Amino acid sequence: MKNSMLLKGFEVELFTGTFAGANVGVASTLTEDLLDFVKEPDQRNIEYITVPDKRYSVLKDALLLPRQKLRKWLCSKELTILPGSTLSLGNTKVFERSDAQNSYHSFIEKNYGTNVVTASIHINLGIENLALLFSALRLVRCEASIFLALSASSPFLAGKATGVHSQRWVQFPKTPLNVPMFLDHAHYVKWVEEQLGHGNMHNERHLWTSVRPNGPDRPHVLNRLELRICDLVCNIDLLLAITALLELRIINLKNNIKKYDPIESSSQTQTELAFLSDENDLNVAKFSLDAHLSHWRNGNQIKCRDWIKELLLDVTPLAKELNMFDLLQPIESVLHHGNQSMIWLDSYSKGASIQSLLQKGIGEMEREETNFMQMKSVD
Repeated sequence: MKNSMLLKGFEVELFTGTFAGANVGVASTLTEDLLDFVKEPDQRNIEYITVPDKRYSVLKDALLLPRQKLRKWLCSKELTILPGSTLSLGNTKVFERSDAQNSYHSFIEKNYGTNVVTASIHINLGIENLALLFSALRLVRCEASIFLALSASSPFLAGKATGVHSQRWVQFPKTPLNVPMFLDHAHYVKWVEEQLGHGNMHNERHLWTSVRPNGPDRPHVLNRLELRICDLVCNIDLLLAITALLELRIINLKNNIKKYDPIESSSQTQTELAFLSDENDLNVAKFSLDAHLSHWRNGNQIKCRDWIKELLLDVTPLAKELNMFDLLQPIESVLHHGNQSMIWLDSYSKGASIQSLLQKGIGEMEREETNFMQMKSVD
């Protein structure tokens, strides 16, 4: 069963700033010193990309070691890594360019402004079989809201609570506005070429939706599924749990296409599935685990928490077979205690300041890295 495991890689976007939680942009300088980090259009963001691997133990190293390297560089400037997926205490009126000569950055600043200045986790799973890839894209798009609910960490913007749990997903410009449920590779290629021809997409990368196909030569050469909806997950064990749930859903799909592919087993039409999925994403952005969603199988209402419990129950036999069951346990903690946004908002409602919550989050990230290094030294 080892061969059933998929290659997994991450694109990790982070904010940098002061130990008091204020955003400070250093991307243009940092990327000159640390060549394995990538600039985002705004200075206040930085990104690193992990090497794909099937093994979760290796993935944990791949996620935490660059963070430690970044933290060491930032500490020399009396700066740190900030938790959260929006400019919690940052200035949203000004776009801080990381590369004034980059024409694509100019396009983004002109058309979207600071709505795109967010931090997130993109989870990539290797799927080279194109029929399976597009089946997986359909399933994951219909369930993407669940992964946002587990990861929501952006209830604040510019020093205020926004009233939603994922301000990032509310404000980030979904582009193009209407993305169909792709039937196969040919459908996807034809649609992308039409969008480029009509000017709805600036280039092949300009498909900003909850999940998309990815590969070395989009739209023609594809080899992975990219889940883009998740907010930044600072706790690596939780991130690996979310990834494990995603992977188990796809392996279950591979083993039984007729049961898990929404086109095969839903009472909804292709158009209804696309609309239902987008509505679910927005509802979860507002209410996360407490959202009422429409199930893709029949359109019936289901509470987000209950849907997550349903999925966990469904993947448990396979998780045990693949020795992945323990990886899922942090999800139970989220169901019991709430996601990061819910925990923050609860404290905020009791009088805690946004600054104090960010400072606590900074400390938690540092402790996770310290504990990780201590465990590695023992090994």
